[in-house]
This record gives sequence, structure tokens and C-alpha cells, in this order.
Amino acid sequence: MAKGLLVTYALWAVGGPAGLHHLYLGRDTHALLWMLTLGGGGLGWLWEFWKLPSFVAQANRPQRQRQSSVGRTPPLSFIRFVAQVIVGIYFGLVALISLSFMANFYIVGLPLAVGLGVLLVAAVGNQTSDFKNTLGAAFLISPIFYGRPIAILPISLAASITAQKHRRYKTSVGSETLSVRLYRLGLAYLAFTGPLAYSTFCNTAATLSYVAETLGSFLSWFSFFPLLGRITESVFLLPYRIWRLLVGDPGFSNNSFREWEKLYEFVNSFQDEKRQLAYQVLSVSEGATNEEIHRRYRELVKIWHPDHNRHQTEEAQRHFLEIQAAYEALSQPRKPKGSWR
Repeated sequence: MAKGLLVTYALWAVGGPAGLHHLYLGRDTHALLWMLTLGGGGLGWLWEFWKLPSFVAQANRPQRQRQSSVGRTPPLSFIRFVAQVIVGIYFGLVALISLSFMANFYIVGLPLAVGLGVLLVAAVGNQTSDFKNTLGAAFLISPIFYGRPIAILPISLAASITAQKHRRYKTSVGSETLSVRLYRLGLAYLAFTGPLAYSTFCNTAATLSYVAETLGSFLSWFSFFPLLGRITESVFLLPYRIWRLLVGDPGFSNNSFREWEKLYEFVNSFQDEKRQLAYQVLSVSEGATNEEIHRRYRELVKIWHPDHNRHQTEEAQRHFLEIQAAYEALSQPRKPKGSWR
């Protein structure tokens, strides 16, 4: 059935940030991208107002004309490349916030998340890229920056360059029912939002800490580009400013320094709680030295290692992870208030 331009514009206006118009046009990958990024932060949704006629024309193109492009290499698109890098970083930041507690996260979880974000953009429209080569580039780069949040940037760049190098047109596939398409999109959406929702509602203090640390690391990347850093900082502060307006406190200063100070002090209270819980888990006093903490950590690891407790594997695994998290929290030097400035 031919797709209508007026219907497309109506769906764009009503549910554009959720990708309803792309779902209508059969652009499921683009719809998923918009669902996960809310229309590319709203900017992508507004920008494609002028692109909708070409999207409708592409959806109404006969199958024979689509097949004629298969085997050829699509033209290089700088916009698609930049979008791949940005979405790869975005996926990496979400993974860092929600999945960084996993063992071998920087070797497996982080490059996988960044690579999937790059591949999602690469598969928008009638194009796609090589799955194995793109993920392979992400996994090859990740060990070089092991344990550092800045790894997200080079991993995303390497994966995006590889995806552009292996870009190609999609091969034609048979049409699927709407229920099957919605089911697949729902699973992909849950796979992205599920871990983040779990971390937010079940481990709020740790999640706030990860968010603060991640944003701090991300903003530090722009230390050599002050203007770009200020723009990025304003974007991060926008939800906070909207929230302040909604709760009826519009009389706050526009000075971003003061606003970051308030956010930092709020998150810092959770940092103190995190360290107190860590002392309790390791059963050491708050004045314990690094040697005492390390010695106690080794003792508890030997006691609760899953290999030594096969009769109570689940309980041992839970204690083992708690001990590791507590030791990691106490191993990091505590920054005095105001040192972030």
C-alpha cells in the first residue's frame, strides 16, 4: 500500500520523537533510533521535516528499483558518520552508568554497547554495514584504554570509521506483519532500557554516583575546546533547569558553576553513604589504612569466593560482588569538597 505524505507529516507531528512516522514508512531501524534517543535529542526530529518527502518516495519505490542498488557502494555521508560517533558515545555512556558493575565490562560490555550504537545508525534507511568488522574494531580498541571512561570516544571513532568503510545497500527482504515488527522493536527497546531502569530503581545511590562520574569524565574531554565544552554543559543542565522551573523556583542563577555545585553537593551525599556501606561490608573502621583494607579484602575474598562455596553458590556470588564493590569504593582516593572545580 502506498504511503501518504500527509499521514507521514501528521505522525511526525504527533509522535515524531518516538519514531511513529518511521514505523509507518517501514523504517524500523530509524524508528528504534528515535525511540532510544527521543528523536535525536529533538534536533534530528526537527531537521527531518524537510526530509519526509524523500522518505515517502523511498518507501513507495518499487521493489525492482530497490534491488538495482544492491551491490553498489553508497556515497560517503559526513552527517551519518558524525551521528554514528555521537550515538556510539551515547550507548557507551548508558552502558557505563547501568552495566559497569559487570566483570570484564571494559573488555566486553563497553565495546559491545558502543559498536551496537554505531551499527544502529549505519542501518538507518536503505543502508547498512558489516556487523563483524564494526564490532571487531570496537573490541580491538577497548583493551588500549582499559578501565578508563574516555575509552568510549576512541572505540566509537574506530567503529564508525570501520562502519563507513564497509557500508553497503541493504538487500531486499520479504515484508513482515506489524505485530512481528513491534515485537522485535519492543525487545530491542527493553534490552536498552531494562538495565538502566534496574540500576535507577534498585540501586539509586550507585547510579547517581555513576552518572556524576560519567558526566565529569565526559565534560573533561572538552577541556581543550572551551566553547564546545560550554555548549555540552548547557545541554546537560537543560533538564535540571526545566525541573527547577516546573517546581516553581525560577529565581535561580544562570551561572552554570553554581548549578553544577548544587548537583555535586547532592550527589556527594550519596558518595559518603557509599563509603560508609563499604566500611560495613569489609568490617573495618572508617579510619582503617589502605593496608588494613587490602588485607581484609583478601581475607573475605578467600572466604566467599564462589569456587570455595559450591554448596551455596548464589549467596557466595552475592557476597563476593559486594566485597569487590566495597573494595573498589574504598580504593579510590576521596576528593575533598571543592576539588572538582
